[in-house]
Amino acid sequence: MTYREAVRDALGSAMRKDEDVFIMGEDIAEMGGSMAVTQGLLEEFGPERVRNTPISEMAIVGAGIGAAMAGMRPVVEIMYEDFLTLSLEQIVNQAAKHRYMSGGQLKVPLTVRTQGGAGWSPGAQHAQQLEAWLVHVPGLKVAYPSMPEDVRGLLWTAIYDDNPVILFEHRLLYPVKGQVPEELEPIPLGKARTIREGTDVTVIAIGPLVHRAVGAAKQAEEEGISVEIIDPRTLQPLDEDALVASVKKTNRAVVAHEAVTRMGFGAEVAAVLQYKAFDYLDAPIERVGAKFAPLAFAPVMEQFIIPQPEDVLAAIKRTVGK
Repeated sequence: MTYREAVRDALGSAMRKDEDVFIMGEDIAEMGGSMAVTQGLLEEFGPERVRNTPISEMAIVGAGIGAAMAGMRPVVEIMYEDFLTLSLEQIVNQAAKHRYMSGGQLKVPLTVRTQGGAGWSPGAQHAQQLEAWLVHVPGLKVAYPSMPEDVRGLLWTAIYDDNPVILFEHRLLYPVKGQVPEELEPIPLGKARTIREGTDVTVIAIGPLVHRAVGAAKQAEEEGISVEIIDPRTLQPLDEDALVASVKKTNRAVVAHEAVTRMGFGAEVAAVLQYKAFDYLDAPIERVGAKFAPLAFAPVMEQFIIPQPEDVLAAIKRTVGK
């Protein structure tokens, strides 16, 4: 199953099981969304449960919050991750706060799906990676799956969580294929996945950097370096125990993501490792991320800005002293 099909399968399965689940967003009905993720759902569930919306991200998220507090389980799609900026008031000041401010009397079972990422020359306003912004907000849960099996299981879990969950999807992952169980299996939020076992260095990667790290690890293996790769899958809550346990085994760490390195999610991971595994580290923690610049439109410049497998490989070699 492709990553795209896995998202669609989770949405369709939840909507068949529970009439309180519905989806809404820009062009998600007849068009099937900008990345064709929701194609076919309108025909099966109708316009009441597959709802096109006006071009207003604040209105989309605000309506989702209201529906969630009224007992529904809405899944709203923000067409491009960059456009989350237009809905931050609703996400940060409303969705994230209502359950706490009501003393638990209100639930906000809202799922916000959004996609972004570089690699196809969309320019500076349609390819940013902003996951670190949302992890910073108490009251939100944040997931960033890299594999078809993981996005299907985590999306299902997000829909049935009574708190708001932001689910990031990278557009280059949509055609990626992977083995998924025949039966949809929920995956708990806050549980990391070991992608590859190794003994010399741990690479903690999210989103597309998981796949680039796998490529780097294969190259490193040819040079006698054994690389373990951990995918947190959910950024909040974060499975700190799994990350720390891996670094205690390998004694070295590289953190990698496509977002800019400065103040990126990797900075928090590095801080956790420094605090909880300092005595086990044999080398400084390496960070791999995008250069501190707006994403260029020109393909060669875009590729220069975002981290590549060779950047991960270089960080691996630095931390083992090669």
